[in-house]
Amino acid sequence: MELELLQSTKAETAPKSTKLSTAGKTLIFTTGGVAVGLSIVCIPFVSPALRRICLPYVPATTEQLAGVTKALANRSGRLLDVGSGDGRIVFTAAKLGFKADGVELNPWLVYYSRIAALLNPAYRDTKFYRRNLWTFDLKPYDNIVIFGVEQMMNEFENKLLQEAKNDTVVVACRFPLPNMTPIETIGHGVDTVWKYVVRKNTQ
Repeated sequence: MELELLQSTKAETAPKSTKLSTAGKTLIFTTGGVAVGLSIVCIPFVSPALRRICLPYVPATTEQLAGVTKALANRSGRLLDVGSGDGRIVFTAAKLGFKADGVELNPWLVYYSRIAALLNPAYRDTKFYRRNLWTFDLKPYDNIVIFGVEQMMNEFENKLLQEAKNDTVVVACRFPLPNMTPIETIGHGVDTVWKYVVRKNTQ
């Protein structure tokens, strides 16, 4: 009798255990699928997009935007945002009256910026180029903003001195240019903004 009761108990509990195991596996697979899906969507926004020098997407902070705005006070003309990301510097410059463009290698960020510009009439004149910075011509611009990384600033400074016009204002965020002397430093820490003016030796 006891043996029959034990076998009956095992028979009743076995299917429940199997169901729990199946449900657990289903939950794990579902959670994993969602995580993979989110990664696919988010990776273009945080990856370096195979840049020659790693330049990952890091959005500008409110303090950095305020610093850039202050550095550009009383300026006008054409403005280029180098590594324009989601377009927020370009859009801020457009609000200030600049004819503003962005150059960005990551295609998803370029598409995102272009769509955002189309959806807002105030930004319709902005342009976003999917180009490599090192082959992009800086000559047409009166103002250049860059959120760079330390490893690229020396090479970028050389490019500025070769291509940019005299009196072009350059606003560097997060890392300064290594050899040029800023005419103004705004903010502190990671929110520091350095303002430079290109002065070429014409002799």
